[in-house]
Amino acid sequence: MADTLLKGGEYLIAETPCADVFTPEDFTDEQRQMGETTEQFIENEILPHIEEIDKQNFDIVVEGMRKAGELGLLMMDSPEEYGGLELDKASGMLVSEKIAYSGAFSVAFTAHTGIGTLPLIYYGTPEQKEKYLEKLTSGEWISAYCLTEPGSGSDALGAQATAVLSDDGSHYILNGTKQFITNGGFAELFTVFAKIDKEHFTAFLVERSFEGLIVGAEEKKLGIKGSSTTQIILDNCKVPVENLLGEKGKGHKIAFNVLNIGRFKLGACVTGAAKGALVDGIKYANERKQFNTPIAQFGAISEKIADLTAQIFASESLVYRIAGLLDEKLATIEKGIDNYYDEYLKGIEEYAPECGISKVFCSEVLAKTVDEVLQIHGGYGFVSDYPAERYYRDERINRIFEGTNEINRLLIPGMILRKSLKGELPLQAEAMKAFEALMTPSFDEIDDEIPFAREKALISNLKTLFLILAGAGVQKHMDKLANEQEILLTAADVAIQIYALESAVLRAEKNLGRVSEKKQELLKAAVKVFAFDATEIAGTAAKKGAFFIEEGDTLTMILSGVRRFAKYDATGLLEAKRLLARAACEEEKYIF
Repeated sequence: MADTLLKGGEYLIAETPCADVFTPEDFTDEQRQMGETTEQFIENEILPHIEEIDKQNFDIVVEGMRKAGELGLLMMDSPEEYGGLELDKASGMLVSEKIAYSGAFSVAFTAHTGIGTLPLIYYGTPEQKEKYLEKLTSGEWISAYCLTEPGSGSDALGAQATAVLSDDGSHYILNGTKQFITNGGFAELFTVFAKIDKEHFTAFLVERSFEGLIVGAEEKKLGIKGSSTTQIILDNCKVPVENLLGEKGKGHKIAFNVLNIGRFKLGACVTGAAKGALVDGIKYANERKQFNTPIAQFGAISEKIADLTAQIFASESLVYRIAGLLDEKLATIEKGIDNYYDEYLKGIEEYAPECGISKVFCSEVLAKTVDEVLQIHGGYGFVSDYPAERYYRDERINRIFEGTNEINRLLIPGMILRKSLKGELPLQAEAMKAFEALMTPSFDEIDDEIPFAREKALISNLKTLFLILAGAGVQKHMDKLANEQEILLTAADVAIQIYALESAVLRAEKNLGRVSEKKQELLKAAVKVFAFDATEIAGTAAKKGAFFIEEGDTLTMILSGVRRFAKYDATGLLEAKRLLARAACEEEKYIF
């Protein structure tokens, strides 16, 4: 348990001791066993049928979900009083990561266990849970989540679906169309959002058998072809009044709180997918010969493998750091209290910025991974005989799922700045200190005898840079900053890279004394390789932000700060990359 639990977004102004972060090396034997069980399930029950699943043989998907239910994989978040496991977030993320190896099946699984089931767990009445939860956690029924409409993507609350109470008061009559509904083709229970009397945004539990619910045709998609995606049409659909979920007019609470978890879970899933794709890329690079030499031995290929290894290390570090934060926060809530789930969801909402970071950063690491793995395969990566082609197609949706990456990038700094305006984070005071640092020369020397001293100094400097940009943006635009999307996007990129880099450094620092000398060198190499890339991305974003915000002498001053604070001595970078690539190719796996 951390001595002091940071608030959401507070990482930008506070230091975190490495002992306070949860890392994959901290898994218990029980957690590791759960991960292995999930891996064996995917290997034995799903992967042999993956081609059939991609041809939309949904019987295999449904049967796979039932087998997952038998193993207890669908009840991780379900309360113990309803036969569930009610596991910690770290365990849930590990299962999500392992499920990701299953391609399109993982989409059905995560939609069901996440946005499909969580609304019922968090907001359902005891009677609703008694009626539906066991069916969902056993895999007897599959669930789906109906929020998006043809005319409303990111503007979820702009939904046009309506609900009107019947004359006898026994049921609501729902009308409207829901778009892009995962599991739509075979789900039995839908969480549907509609506006009562065209005004009160509300959630309903709607069974497939209810009169007036029509399932549309399967969408013809670029990727995740083995998942079901349909419209759900509500044509005077009759829903009993007892199936209203939560409170009338409070559907937005359900939608947004469940999406926070969805974003976080997606981070774990795409990290698992990236690991699987990387391993295939490494194996192919070892097998494929050009000029009588395995292409893995060529620098152009080995550098790709090193870069991807370091990126995935950061992605994994970030996901489990957030899992640990959530678990510690949720552990402070007394389980027996009447409003337990209200407090539980407030605890998750506290870390909404970090959940958004997880979604954006990890999905973009997967994007880079599948692109490079296809490139490693050359022309063979472009044909469906090799899995690289499927990885490439399946990846693309992850930057759209759970709120586009652009929307999440706007939300991350927006939520942090709102916390500042509410007095929850002293960003204004810290921004003033940052401006003082900008105008004060620094003569601090770095002690290279201290592990990761250079990277820690870099993180501190990048935080100063973020505060300078945020302070300048607020000073110029005040409460209108929320409308300056281009500025917010640059601030988000700096904030994301800071969190990812700090997560990687803290994980490496925490585990340095626990591992062999060889593994110590690999940890140091991964941090160095990632720190170089993170600095380049954050520095470019900060420079762009400076040009967006200021001009004249103030711009010149901030640009000098960018040069000073986004600077990293990556001496030994080539050796670090070669070390990572060599180890990955020798072991033919993700090495952390």
